[in-house]
Amino acid sequence: MALESMQEIFDKIEKTQKPFWQVILDTDMDEREVTAEESMERMRYTWKAMLESVDSYQSERRSVSGLVGGDGRKMRDYAAGTESLCGPYLQEVIATALSVGESNACMCKIVAAPTAGACGVLPAVMVPLYKNGGAAEEEILRALYVASGIGAVIAFRACIAGAAGGCQAEIGSASAMAAGALTALRGGDAAQIGNAVAMALKNLMGLVCDPIAGLVEVPCVKRNVVGAVNAISCADMALAGITSRVPVDQVIDCMGDVGRRMPVEFRETALGGLAVTPFGQSVKEQMNQRS
Repeated sequence: MALESMQEIFDKIEKTQKPFWQVILDTDMDEREVTAEESMERMRYTWKAMLESVDSYQSERRSVSGLVGGDGRKMRDYAAGTESLCGPYLQEVIATALSVGESNACMCKIVAAPTAGACGVLPAVMVPLYKNGGAAEEEILRALYVASGIGAVIAFRACIAGAAGGCQAEIGSASAMAAGALTALRGGDAAQIGNAVAMALKNLMGLVCDPIAGLVEVPCVKRNVVGAVNAISCADMALAGITSRVPVDQVIDCMGDVGRRMPVEFRETALGGLAVTPFGQSVKEQMNQRS
């Protein structure tokens, strides 16, 4: 999707007096030469796949290394059995982020939003809202258009791949997409959406990608939780009128620059960070012995 900046979207919103989601829908229609109905049906298909990735979670599954699986169930059991520090919505957000991230590690069907390693963030904030009656399906679909537009801008101006820009490019981008989507869903205007995106990216700036044994398992799954919770806090801050002092496009550009300057050891190579701890090396050795 050829969107070069958030400012481009803001300008189109001002010129056409259309909401953020509609501008992204129009862009999709123009680029793919489809009708509004066809575009919306494609988005509905994506949403159904997100729902399925949550509903099909099987807590007994384990990943290739055996390190990932079952934590989504543990979180739900914990929330059901005690008064946690989080409220009901946030409890389910955490459980959903874990569940979808684990499903990805266990080779189940997920939606890469924007990547497989960050697949748990958007479903984590959207699915619980939908299931508890906090948002209708049509509202969710419009929010997903907002998320896709944000992701397109980040992909154009910076990057969304851990191999190119570290985990800030994956979890950070997913968190920014989710923050903007939530802000729009709650009635936020274009400026508030931009502020939510900027704050979400800033909070995760510099996050390295250091998967143990090169697998999208540890620490990837739990970082989906961080991305989801970060998105919620940034959406609420933006809706409260709190602003990012640094304009959103400048934040995106900065994230891209940080990613390019990041040592190769911290860009999905499993040559640095947690991957080279004694524990990380022991897992790698065990995996090499299996192969």
